[in-house]
Amino acid sequence: MPAQQDPSTSGDVLWSVVDDVATVTLNRPEVYNAQTPQMWAQLREIGRELAGDVRVVVVRGAGRGFSAGLDTAVLAGSAPDDPGLLGLAELPADQCADVIAEFQQAFDWLRRPDLLSVAAVQGHAVGAGFQLALACDLRIVADDAQFTMAETSLGLVPDLGGTKHLVELVGYSHALEICVTGRRVGAAEAYRLGLATLSVPLAELDTATGDLVAALRAAPRAASVETKALLRAAIGNDLPGQLAAEREAQVRRIADLAGRGE
Repeated sequence: MPAQQDPSTSGDVLWSVVDDVATVTLNRPEVYNAQTPQMWAQLREIGRELAGDVRVVVVRGAGRGFSAGLDTAVLAGSAPDDPGLLGLAELPADQCADVIAEFQQAFDWLRRPDLLSVAAVQGHAVGAGFQLALACDLRIVADDAQFTMAETSLGLVPDLGGTKHLVELVGYSHALEICVTGRRVGAAEAYRLGLATLSVPLAELDTATGDLVAALRAAPRAASVETKALLRAAIGNDLPGQLAAEREAQVRRIADLAGRGE
């Protein structure tokens, strides 16, 4: 029997671990998994609680959509003692920035060097939903997927890591056009732009995700971790710097394979 951990079986964010694969599910299907600061706090805690032997994290949404983005009900708040996100304007700028930094921690752990993260996207991935998918290393999309960066149309900006990840994937001009127009990017275009790793019919999304997870687990973990680190570093390195990083990583791998690693 596989080792299984099931820390969360109810609530707005579910997660479970089987062997070395964690599955995180946004669980508000009645509102297309619209996100709240409370959900971001839960995601942040999942990142902190995740066991060190987890290799792969799959992120998905319950129901027909990945995530409709920020629940707009939390912008203005629901009561006099709940000022909502707009109430952050009452804070000094540095304190407001500190709160946003906590929100960002909900997503940025998905890029940890010891993990490989996969977003399985069906239906709409809007705003924070789009950024959650972007926070993952890889994205498998169903053919009904629609990506929309809606923040600018709301008078806001993408602030959960989405600007960096999107530019890295599709380039500056495509990223600018997608963000400022707030238009929908369908599955076929997402694949063509390099935003999606793979596009499959909706009925095949679970199977394709499982196949990718199996392929990611097939390589030795230490080699996968070193390779991910090299590829992430390549974005900022010049060629001599990258060649040096490759040499250093390979020295570690050879020593490890020869039984001489630390």
